[in-house]
Amino acid sequence: MKIVITGGTGLIGSKTAERLRKQGHDVIAAAPSTGVNTITGEGLADALKGAAVVIDLANSPSFEDEAVLEFFQTSGRNLMAAEKASGVKHHVALSIIGADRLPDSGYLRAKVAQEKIIKESGTPYTIVRSTQFFEFLGGIAQEGTLGDKARVSTGYLQPIASDDVADFVTDAALGEPVNGIIEISGPERLRLCDFVARYLKAVGDTRTVTGDPEARYFGTKLQDGSLVSDNKPQIGRVGFGQWFATHPKK
Repeated sequence: MKIVITGGTGLIGSKTAERLRKQGHDVIAAAPSTGVNTITGEGLADALKGAAVVIDLANSPSFEDEAVLEFFQTSGRNLMAAEKASGVKHHVALSIIGADRLPDSGYLRAKVAQEKIIKESGTPYTIVRSTQFFEFLGGIAQEGTLGDKARVSTGYLQPIASDDVADFVTDAALGEPVNGIIEISGPERLRLCDFVARYLKAVGDTRTVTGDPEARYFGTKLQDGSLVSDNKPQIGRVGFGQWFATHPKK
């Protein structure tokens, strides 16, 4: 089966492509670097010829409010139109748990806009909403750092390993469209500040983490439960300890 992955050279895209190829599928890793651009449309029609499934993992190069909204709307419309023209049977997209609960975040508003385009496209679809990845804990710490202190939200999070995300996305792509949302999470639930503190301690970083309910996450203050699922999500296999033990330290 031919499967096109937009954002196919990124963290989740490359892992998903590897899994699908091992199962014998013809996978196209579509990205500007491989000649496929969902914003300009360059190479899109050719890449989608004969494709049964498209997995949309493309991400905006800018997180500025207007730019990220423009990216997901333009990319989404171009992609859905090209899929309709080529007869794609299943569209799979990766989104974020809590995106619809945090409208103050420009990035999360853009993900909601992307989901709306998918739902209204007429193409059978599966949206996989995920919690944050372990791989981004260091970046979250850096975003809140001033001097030797990192101010991080006390909102609860259930982060997931990128390997588990790739497994779930692969399963969704090979399954029947649900025409709805699947939610996925990691196995451990803690406050975001506690996960960041655990990560910094593990890498030997001496910064002090301060839990602050007012600290921002993607531009918004977290509400209680806003980043965890209320819908019995599918749970990944890899906890923080296992992930950290096998993850390259930077």
